[in-house]
Amino acid sequence: MPTPPDPIGQPQWPPPAGPSAGVSFARGLWRVAAADVSAGNQAKLLRDGAAAFEAMLAVMQQARYTLDLECYIFRGADEVGQRFVRALLDAVQRGVRVRLLVDWIGGRGTPRRVWRTLRAGGVEVRIFSPLGFRAWLGLLPRDHRKVLVADGKIGITGGIGIGEEWRMGSVGPKRRPWRDTAVQIHGPAAEAMERAFDTMWLRAVGHGPTRRQQRRMVRAARNSWMDFADAAPSLIGIVEGEPGRFRISRALEVQASAARERLWIATAYFIPAFGVVESLKGAARDGVDVRVLVPGRNDHAWVNSYAASYFPSLLQNGVRIWEWQGEMMHAKSTVMDGVITRIGSTDFNPLGAAINYELDAIIGDRAFGAQAEAMFLADLEHSKEVKRQPSRLSRALTSARRVAGGR
Repeated sequence: MPTPPDPIGQPQWPPPAGPSAGVSFARGLWRVAAADVSAGNQAKLLRDGAAAFEAMLAVMQQARYTLDLECYIFRGADEVGQRFVRALLDAVQRGVRVRLLVDWIGGRGTPRRVWRTLRAGGVEVRIFSPLGFRAWLGLLPRDHRKVLVADGKIGITGGIGIGEEWRMGSVGPKRRPWRDTAVQIHGPAAEAMERAFDTMWLRAVGHGPTRRQQRRMVRAARNSWMDFADAAPSLIGIVEGEPGRFRISRALEVQASAARERLWIATAYFIPAFGVVESLKGAARDGVDVRVLVPGRNDHAWVNSYAASYFPSLLQNGVRIWEWQGEMMHAKSTVMDGVITRIGSTDFNPLGAAINYELDAIIGDRAFGAQAEAMFLADLEHSKEVKRQPSRLSRALTSARRVAGGR
C-alpha cells in the first residue's frame, strides 16, 4: 500500500496498534463528512460574544501575512462592528492581505459607507449571493459560516456573528448578551479552515466549483488511519457543510450510535430531520444520557413553536430537554462522552443540514471535552427542564386513585 502524503509531519502509514476509538473517529469523520482529521492542534473554548470578540481581535492584530474573515452577520456600523472595521484596516496598513466575505442577507443592515471605507482602505470585500435573476433569485443557499483565519495557522469558528447582540443583547431595556460558543484552533486544522474560505471566496464571484462539479469531484482520504494513541492532541476535523450533503446530521447520527454514556447538544433552531430524531431516541432508550438545550426565547419565535412539536416523542423515549432562560441561546455544539466535541455554525434544521454553506470543527480531545461538558452543565443551571406531560389516560388513572383514597 502506498504511503499517504505527509505535508504537516503527522505519523506515517502504517500506524502503530492502538484503541479502535481513535481510528473510528478519524475514519468515521472522513466517511460520513468528507473531513480530513489532523493532529497536533491546540483548541481553546470561547464562551459568549465578549470573550470571542477579544480573542478574534487579538488574532487579527497578530496576523502578519494573510487575514480572512467570513461571516453571516456583519453589523459594521455598531460598536462591535466598528472595532472589527478598524482591526481590518489596521491589518492592511501593516502589509497584510485582508479578505472579508459577508453573506448578503446577513450584511443588509450594514450601511454602504462601511463597505466603501473598507474597500478604500485596501480590504478585499465580497458579498455572497446578492439578490439576482438566477435560481431561487439568489436567496438560497446562504453562506452561514463564521470563520476567522490568520496566516493559515490560527483560526476561530462557532456560532458568533459580528454584532452588538452578542455583547449587549437586542431585546427590551434589560438586555442580556446572547449565549453562544466558539473555538480557537492553533495548528494544521487552521489550514483546512483557510482552504474552506478560499473555496467560498471563489464561489462568491462564480469561479468556484458548482454544486454539480462538487458532487463529481473525487478526492482520496488523508489521515483516516489516525489514532488517539499515537497522535498528539487535539485531533480535529473541519466539516464543510454544503447544499444537499447532510454532513453534520450524519455526523450526529454516528455520534449517537457510538455514544456509550453521554450525548449533550446545544442548538438554537431545533427542527431536526427524522434520522436525527430517531438516533437520539435510540441512544436514550439504550441508556445514553441524551440532553438537548434550546432557547427559551427565540429571535424567530415560530421556531420554538415548531421545535416543541418534537418534544413529546423525544421525552417519551428518555431524551431530556432544557430551555435556556436568558435572552437568546444561539450556540451550536455537541459533546459525546466527554471526548468528541462539535462547535460550529450548523443548527439541526433543514437550512443548516441540507441547504446552506456551514462549517464545524469536530474535536477529539478528552481535556477539551471535559471543558465543554462543564460549560454545558453550567448552562443548565440557567435553564429550565421541560417535563413530560402525563397522557390523558395517566391523568384519568391518577384522578381515580385519588377518589379511591390512593396516592
